[in-house]
Amino acid sequence: MAEPTDTIHVESPAVACDGGGGALGHPRVFLRINPQEGEIDCPYCGRRYVLKEGADAHHGH
Repeated sequence: MAEPTDTIHVESPAVACDGGGGALGHPRVFLRINPQEGEIDCPYCGRRYVLKEGADAHHGH
Protein backbone atom coordinates (compact mmCIF):
# COMPACT_ATOMS: atom_id res chain seq x y z
CA MET A 1 0.00 0.00 0.00
CA ALA A 2 1.22 3.49 -0.82
CA GLU A 3 2.29 5.92 1.85
CA PRO A 4 -0.47 8.35 2.94
CA THR A 5 -0.50 11.66 1.07
CA ASP A 6 -1.40 13.74 4.14
CA THR A 7 -1.65 13.06 7.85
CA ILE A 8 -4.45 14.87 9.67
CA HIS A 9 -4.69 14.81 13.46
CA VAL A 10 -8.30 14.80 14.67
CA GLU A 11 -10.12 15.10 18.01
CA SER A 12 -12.96 12.70 17.14
CA PRO A 13 -12.93 9.11 15.82
CA ALA A 14 -15.68 10.02 13.32
CA VAL A 15 -14.24 11.83 10.30
CA ALA A 16 -15.44 12.78 6.82
CA CYS A 17 -13.09 13.00 3.84
CA ASP A 18 -13.79 14.49 0.43
CA GLY A 19 -10.18 14.69 -0.72
CA GLY A 20 -10.12 18.47 -0.45
CA GLY A 21 -9.59 20.60 -3.51
CA GLY A 22 -13.29 21.13 -4.33
CA ALA A 23 -14.10 19.58 -7.71
CA LEU A 24 -10.70 17.86 -7.72
CA GLY A 25 -11.61 15.84 -4.62
CA HIS A 26 -13.68 12.65 -4.39
CA PRO A 27 -17.12 11.67 -3.06
CA ARG A 28 -17.42 12.37 0.66
CA VAL A 29 -16.87 9.27 2.76
CA PHE A 30 -17.41 8.91 6.48
CA LEU A 31 -14.75 6.97 8.35
CA ARG A 32 -14.50 5.79 11.95
CA ILE A 33 -11.14 5.43 13.68
CA ASN A 34 -10.82 2.31 15.80
CA PRO A 35 -9.47 3.62 19.17
CA GLN A 36 -7.19 0.57 19.49
CA GLU A 37 -5.57 1.34 16.13
CA GLY A 38 -5.66 5.13 16.47
CA GLU A 39 -5.66 5.87 12.73
CA ILE A 40 -7.44 5.20 9.44
CA ASP A 41 -6.59 5.86 5.79
CA CYS A 42 -9.12 7.17 3.28
CA PRO A 43 -9.71 4.49 0.63
CA TYR A 44 -10.00 7.16 -2.11
CA CYS A 45 -7.14 9.59 -1.59
CA GLY A 46 -4.94 7.91 1.03
CA ARG A 47 -5.17 10.71 3.60
CA ARG A 48 -4.34 9.33 7.03
CA TYR A 49 -6.49 10.45 9.94
CA VAL A 50 -4.82 10.04 13.34
CA LEU A 51 -6.73 10.34 16.61
CA LYS A 52 -4.97 12.85 18.86
CA GLU A 53 -3.65 11.56 22.16
CA GLY A 54 -6.26 12.05 24.87
CA ALA A 55 -9.07 12.64 22.35
CA ASP A 56 -12.54 11.47 23.33
CA ALA A 57 -12.80 8.09 21.59
CA HIS A 58 -16.57 7.99 22.17
CA HIS A 59 -17.30 11.46 20.75
CA GLY A 60 -18.83 11.78 17.32
CA HIS A 61 -20.92 8.63 17.13
